[in-house]
This record gives sequence, C-alpha cells and structure tokens, in this order.
Amino acid sequence: MKNIFIGNLSFQVSESELRSAFEQYGQVLSVNMVTDRETGRARGFAFLEMANADEADRAIAEMNGKLLEGRKLTVNEARPKKDRGGFGRDGGHSFRPRRESRW
Repeated sequence: MKNIFIGNLSFQVSESELRSAFEQYGQVLSVNMVTDRETGRARGFAFLEMANADEADRAIAEMNGKLLEGRKLTVNEARPKKDRGGFGRDGGHSFRPRRESRW
C-alpha cells in the first residue's frame, strides 16, 4: 500500500475523474480531495492510496507532469504529516528570549 500526493489540480476535477485517471495503473483504495474547512471548496490537491507499491511507483512516474483538465499535475509519494505541536505557531512556546535576572 502506498499513499500518493497529487498537486496543482484544477478546482473542477472530481474525485471520480481522479480515481479513473489513476486506476489505469492499478487498484485505487481511496481518494481524499482536500477542501477548505470554511468554504468547502477544493484546495487544489489530493491524496490517493494505491494497493500495490510497484503500481503506485509506476503511476507516479507516468502521471507526474501530465495534463489533467488543462493543468500539469505534480505527483509524488506523500510524506508523513509533520507534528505541529500544541497550540499557536510555535506549539505553545514563546519566541521571546528569556530575560536574565538583574541580580
């Protein structure tokens, strides 16, 4: 099983269109079109999971740079999501340097 990142998607591409474009290389287990939380509109990228790693590698090689709905796709193996920590930009830590004691 291998997870694939697909970027530079047209906002008009549907999940079924994306699935059928990749199914010619092997079994597609799932397609996750990423959408904006507030508007529900597509964000222009997706993740696709394929059952066989060799088929996924072939799909990546063949589909990277290929036109879909007039846009050149960016296709590569998905990287694990980085842990962003707790809350805030810095995971709850302050950017201010610690002030030294006066005495």
